[in-house]
Formats: sequence, C-alpha cells, structure tokens
Amino acid sequence: MSDSPLDPGMTAALEEARQGRDEGGVPIGSSLVRDGKVIARGHNRRVQNGDPITHAEIDCLRNAGRLLGGFRGATLYSTLMPCYLCSGAAVQFGIARVVVGESRTFSGAPEFMRSHGIEVVNLDLPECVELMETFIREHPELWNEDIGV
Repeated sequence: MSDSPLDPGMTAALEEARQGRDEGGVPIGSSLVRDGKVIARGHNRRVQNGDPITHAEIDCLRNAGRLLGGFRGATLYSTLMPCYLCSGAAVQFGIARVVVGESRTFSGAPEFMRSHGIEVVNLDLPECVELMETFIREHPELWNEDIGV
C-alpha cells in the first residue's frame, strides 16, 4: 500500500482489482464516484466471463446502470490507465474526470480522453504498478491476449 491513505474511489478500485486477481482474472479494478460517494464498482472479468469487452471500467459502468442525471460530473477511477475502449466509454458518457493508479505497465489513451475534455489524473501508485507487474510476469499469455498482442 502507499504511504498516504487513498481516497475511497481508488480504495474501491484496488479492492476490485484484487478480487479479479483472486478469481483468476486480470487484476484491474474500477469505481465510479459522484458527489464524493462511490456509486459503482467493477473489475476486469474478461477471463472469468470469456468476454473480451468486460474490462474493469465497462463492468463498473454496467454496474452503475442508468443514473438519474447521467454520468456528467462523475469521476471514473481505474487501477490502470484505460485503453481506447474504456476511454471511449468515458467520453461517450460524459465522465468529467478519470483518476488512474498507474500507466507504467500500459500507457492507455490519456491524450484521447484529454482531447475530449476529460481531466486525467495519474497517481502513479506503487501498489498498482506491483499488482500489474506481478500479473504480467506470472501470466504473460493472459496479458498479451487482453491487450491484443
């Protein structure tokens, strides 16, 4: 864990990432926060569900369902920089801010999100880096499949 306490959004995302890992999947977690409250959570279920679309952010947004007032003003958290699929969902739903745990192991699409007016904050958290580095080292075939290599 980091030396400083994490906010509830990143704490929830990390819990989801660990749950995904414990289920035998890709350890990426996400949460959605509006008005300071975690309103949805999710994790990558690609392996568990045999579904290439169920990335952590997509799972989280599905779990949020239809929100009264929509997603505008919400913050999407992810333990890893979102890919173009998930970045596109953030743009599509008008997410205002995306906070990520790290982008060292996967650079994702931050400039795409920024070009569409989304504030992107990269916390570069050691626990997120370690979670992904361990997974990539132990399961390179799953990682390469997930990122389309």
